Amino acid sequence: MNKGTRNALLGFVAGAAAGALAGILIAPDKGSKTRKDITKKVKSVSKDITETLSEKVDDLKEQVNEVVTEMRGKAKEAEEKVKEKVNEKTSSAKA
Repeated sequence: MNKGTRNALLGFVAGAAAGALAGILIAPDKGSKTRKDITKKVKSVSKDITETLSEKVDDLKEQVNEVVTEMRGKAKEAEEKVKEKVNEKTSSAKA
């Protein structure tokens, strides 16, 4: 995860937590209701974070797979070039 994405995610989490906490603490409800509201908000934010992280992990997996596929292709090309050079040298040495 790059630094910009990490900072955006952290900002989202901090903003959501601060907004939820401020809204709950300012509301003139009983303590038991406030605790229930806090629990609901925490679960909601936790779910949002989990979904966001899951998406980022999936994106990262896809990028890694693309790089691995590209590197395998380049390794295969390099192997073929080496084999060609070895065959050329072997052929010229026999001649």
